[in-house]
Amino acid sequence: MEIREVRAYERDKWLGFRERLWPDCPREQLEREQDAILADAPRNAVLMAVAPGGELVGFAEVALRDWAEGCSTRPVGYLEAWYVDQAHRKQGIGRMLVQAAESWARARGCTEMGSDADPANEVSQRAHRALGYAVIGHQVLFTKKLA
Repeated sequence: MEIREVRAYERDKWLGFRERLWPDCPREQLEREQDAILADAPRNAVLMAVAPGGELVGFAEVALRDWAEGCSTRPVGYLEAWYVDQAHRKQGIGRMLVQAAESWARARGCTEMGSDADPANEVSQRAHRALGYAVIGHQVLFTKKLA
């Protein structure tokens, strides 16, 4: 298994992974987010898991953030997204993606990583804990459009 940064011709496959990770999110929004990630390469990376034979089987998005809940250093590496195709789970690929994301952040001076999971996503929470991430709290987030 190889973990490497996404290549331009893999954008559609990356989008497909993002659609499976966030099925309720409109495709146009996911594409805009991809544009924003790619436009700020010094602060973002997309890592792809490539199986022997070249099949893309998962991805991780990692970013530098100015801060993250529970972290005391700046900047903070942040695991923004993490996905492995169903058929390739339970093989250590997710762990490899997260370790590569952590290495990317460490190479940019980070000494801490942050991440999050939907409160209803027990699988993601268990996976985070298995990789040494500690729960620091639960929160309800709000938004309001201003006229």
